[in-house]
Amino acid sequence: MKLKISSLALTVASSLAIFSANAQDLMDIYKEALQKDTQLNQAKANADAAHAGISQATAALLPQIDVVGSLTKTRTNYVDAYGARGSNKVASAGATLSQAIWRHSSWVNRSIAEKTATLNDLAYADAQQNLVLRVSTAYFNVLNAAETLKYQQANNQALKRQLDEAEKRLNVGLIAETDKLEAQAAYDLSTAQVISAENSLINSYEQIRILTGNTVTANQLAELDISKFDTPKVNETLKMLIKRAEDNNIALQQAVVSRDIAKDNITLARTGHEPTLDFNANIKTGYTDYTNEVPAAGWVDNNSWSKSVGLTLNIPIYHGGETSAAVDKATANYVAQSEALENAHRSLLSNVNNSFNDVNAAISKVKAYKNSVASAKSALDATMAGYDVGTRTMTDVLDATQNLYNAMQQSAQARYDYILSRLNLLYTQGDLKVEHINQINSSLIAK
Repeated sequence: MKLKISSLALTVASSLAIFSANAQDLMDIYKEALQKDTQLNQAKANADAAHAGISQATAALLPQIDVVGSLTKTRTNYVDAYGARGSNKVASAGATLSQAIWRHSSWVNRSIAEKTATLNDLAYADAQQNLVLRVSTAYFNVLNAAETLKYQQANNQALKRQLDEAEKRLNVGLIAETDKLEAQAAYDLSTAQVISAENSLINSYEQIRILTGNTVTANQLAELDISKFDTPKVNETLKMLIKRAEDNNIALQQAVVSRDIAKDNITLARTGHEPTLDFNANIKTGYTDYTNEVPAAGWVDNNSWSKSVGLTLNIPIYHGGETSAAVDKATANYVAQSEALENAHRSLLSNVNNSFNDVNAAISKVKAYKNSVASAKSALDATMAGYDVGTRTMTDVLDATQNLYNAMQQSAQARYDYILSRLNLLYTQGDLKVEHINQINSSLIAK
């Protein structure tokens, strides 16, 4: 299996067929998780909300128009001088227009909204890449747990055969009772290890259930085709990998945007010292209907109109130090975000180095454990032959048997470690894509 770094952008089809819980390979699980994973869906919803926030912030820069209507009934006391009451009903309607001519805070809020949308877009992009990693990790954790159980069961069966053989030899006086007891102890320990492996396998199913909402079993999953498995080295140098990560790593980009938002918040806080200028216009009409018309008192049904146009200038002088405190708070937050950015960069350097080393170590482990299996098998054959002629003990046989199955299990795990270490390196570089799922999937075969 070869994982190749591609410069193509991360693209995922917007519409995918719904897959059942009986998915057979890594791509099936990924496609199902792509629709049902809660972390990915939450990130998308947050990105959509942030983009709506841009329109919301832009609204403050546009004209504000309102239409207002009212109906008021006034009941007054009886006035002896006029022999009537001044009660009336007033129906009115009006329209107001306001337009900000200079409100620096509105422009800064819009800039913050745009950067916040960018921040959430990055979070969504990171969730897409992280989904590839989480699906692969969950998938191969199941396969690894299944292989661990398989080798524990094989070891257990081999120890049971040796225990039965020891009992037969003890009965005919060919071995001492201590040999039979050693075989029994090894078998009992192996039985406990099988139980533990069975539990680990069952628990590993939960990782896929979290991603898809469905549970699959190891028997439903395609397994790694050993004949197609390969461990190519990373072609780039560590320096090249670091440069790529600095350019593409999403966590680092998020830290940059967060720092920029913090800087905008300082500007926003300082606008509290700045004047604002608004244009205002309104028109209003109303009709007054008196219960008793008394012209002498001015109680006459009538229409009224009013219009006004003007500018409103507001110059802040002193608000109890609130604006200065807001500036200090925003400045401190900017320092904190700047330190977070530096920490993100240092962490990135460390993660790239660690991931690069993990890949190289995984390559060596795969080769070493492959040789270990061959050596352990030869050692077991030689030990069994020596035991038959009396030159080796039952303890030697038991140890050699367990060494073989341990080597086989560790060899299998080393292959999965290599796959995941390559994916982790790609994720750290910001280069993990769905095409890498396809590459891995081509190395799987149905059971």
